[in-house]
Amino acid sequence: MIAALAFYLFATVTITSAVLVIFARNPVHSVLWLILAFFNAAGLMLLVGAEFIAMLLVIVYVGAVAVLFLFVVMMLDIDFTQLRSGFNRNLPFGLLIAIVLLAEIVIATSAYNAGPALAGAPLAQPVQNIEALGTELYSRYLLPFELAGFILLVAMIGAIVLTHRSRGDARGQNANRQIGRRPQDAVRNINQPVGEGIEL
Repeated sequence: MIAALAFYLFATVTITSAVLVIFARNPVHSVLWLILAFFNAAGLMLLVGAEFIAMLLVIVYVGAVAVLFLFVVMMLDIDFTQLRSGFNRNLPFGLLIAIVLLAEIVIATSAYNAGPALAGAPLAQPVQNIEALGTELYSRYLLPFELAGFILLVAMIGAIVLTHRSRGDARGQNANRQIGRRPQDAVRNINQPVGEGIEL
């Protein structure tokens, strides 16, 4: 009974916060609702026994991605009224995508219910959640895992190359010239006469 109540509570808050992410007028509020959705999704993962996935949701998505989104949204000067101007024009296309995703969820649910219920089948030997995940990740899904890491590496190198381009209007720093400069070259004592200006 407590598990069912916790499931309905987490699911309701997750769906509500996900809807508010879309319809919030302030983008900072959207990111805050997204963080709440991640926390409740982590609660759902705990209910099904996936503790590792729940901790990943909290540490990676809430602790890094959502906070990064929050700071980027707060720092960028974006005209959000201009971004919302095409909402009505793109609404039919968005509704079409939503109907397709809903149909996929219905088909996947019906296919799962038609097949054998593997969720309640007892395991041959008790295996920890992280051990089972690591076994599947590094045996059956090793190639997609390595490809995803390679794509992220290429994206990181591309971002570094794009941000460290040589600019013509930037003045470089000459450390040897700064270190070798003597105090008498930097400071000049002048007995300035009264009533006369400073010669630059």
